[in-house]
Amino acid sequence: MPGLRRDRLLTLLLLGALLSADLYFHLWPQVQRQLRPRERPRGCPCTGRASSPARDPAAAASDPGTIVHNFSRAEPGTEPAGGSRSGSSSKLQALFAHPLYNVPEEPPPVGAEDSLLASQEALRYYRKKVARWNRRHKMYREQMNLTSLDPPLQLRLEASWVQFHLGINRHGLYSRSSPVVSKLLQDMRHFPTISADYSQDEKALLGVCDCTQIVKPSGVHLKLVLRFSDFGKAMFKPMRQQRDEETPVDFFYFIDFQRHNAEIAAFHLDRILDFRRVPPTVGRLVNVTKEILEVTKNEILQSVFFVSPASNVCFFAKCPYMCKTEYAVCGNPHLLEGSLSAFLPSLNLAPRLSVPNPWIRSYTLAGKEEWEVNALYCDTVKQIYPYNSSQRLLNVIDMAIFDFLIGNMDRHHYEMFTKFGDDGFLIHLDNARGFGRHSHDEISILSPLSQCCMIKKKTLLHLQLLAQPDYRLSDVMRESLLEDQLSPVLTEPHLLALDRRLQTILRTVEGCIVAHGEQSVIADGPVEQSAPDSGQANLTS
Repeated sequence: MPGLRRDRLLTLLLLGALLSADLYFHLWPQVQRQLRPRERPRGCPCTGRASSPARDPAAAASDPGTIVHNFSRAEPGTEPAGGSRSGSSSKLQALFAHPLYNVPEEPPPVGAEDSLLASQEALRYYRKKVARWNRRHKMYREQMNLTSLDPPLQLRLEASWVQFHLGINRHGLYSRSSPVVSKLLQDMRHFPTISADYSQDEKALLGVCDCTQIVKPSGVHLKLVLRFSDFGKAMFKPMRQQRDEETPVDFFYFIDFQRHNAEIAAFHLDRILDFRRVPPTVGRLVNVTKEILEVTKNEILQSVFFVSPASNVCFFAKCPYMCKTEYAVCGNPHLLEGSLSAFLPSLNLAPRLSVPNPWIRSYTLAGKEEWEVNALYCDTVKQIYPYNSSQRLLNVIDMAIFDFLIGNMDRHHYEMFTKFGDDGFLIHLDNARGFGRHSHDEISILSPLSQCCMIKKKTLLHLQLLAQPDYRLSDVMRESLLEDQLSPVLTEPHLLALDRRLQTILRTVEGCIVAHGEQSVIADGPVEQSAPDSGQANLTS
């Protein structure tokens, strides 16, 4: 009998020890995670700014005195490295005060047909999305036996992302004088994340990647959709390349790295050119553990996180040709630089058309497209709808000028909102393969301009202005990029390359005018079907 009692006692002690271990190592950490107040993500100090000393990121983000200035006007402040306009402390401010940037839009947006979204319909749609998210989040917590003290999300009409969507019109993604974009950039920089997931195209690729169509893993699938506490969404692209690294000369354009700083710089350049066709984009230091891993419900995304030998938290894409740790991106140990690009309205509200670029490249190792071997290729394009009677061809040339400035050879398609028809503006999405080589100017990107010998008068006037010393492109870009948390966004050679490429564009236009006359080259209206043969302007290096 004493032996039997001793066995029972040992069994009870063993069970008690197992229960205690389960409580301590499994249940208690989950309770702590739920009860712990979620910290607001903090940015890093802007190390590139001489006007403010480096300080603790948490203090910088929580400072109630942080200024949100009108996005259409630059803050007067410290003189940029390239000098300043005489009598003014800010070339950027002087640029946006120039009459060219204050000309009324033609035709002025006056009715509902000029706005992308019907406000009441959009708000009803967003309320349904918020309610659906709350239901799914509640179900997820119940399935995982999680408790949460957070109240259900509410749609705020004054949320910056809502106002950004409602402000899109036929002239651009935002108006020159709108303060909404500044607020949107501020919110994307500081708001906590509440979910992280793969984008829709990546979900379609999971497990079924066609490796025959991909030459080399390039980081294209290392991007995530982050949702913030105000229910806004942004595309997150992590840092893959250091600022001072150039794209290797042996890389093809379709296997180049995707650079987060290129997305940020492209947005600022687009604004300076007065195109307003790149979604608002901002840099941010993201805590990959707290702001991605701990908020994602996607088990596949959770499974690709690991700790490197250097004790850094890393993750990689779950795809057969990239499911390797050497293609991962890593925090330091948790913080990772990245770009955040604001989402455009849902396709259910604002359908978009994806159109192959007439000057698309072959995306093969040795092939060439017709435009690469036929100098008169544009004459054929001009006879094809919709390039024969609308602003579409001029918009494509605008896009080529933009891509040449940033060095982007990867513009295989362009998108536009169907509501605005053939004359609608082209959306300049996916600019991460820009700013790869500051030491090389890829002249072939300018083929739409050099072959068609046409340019909008408005575009040419802006380019000529940015070539003047008082508004030098590199100087205003340098100053504009100081607004970003991750400054310096571009190295000095990349900034100087903008001035060099701008001169190449102006020389190309001058050659066209000499060959065809100013009246045929500088366009005020849509392309006419009876336009004369374009030929090709001689390019000078």
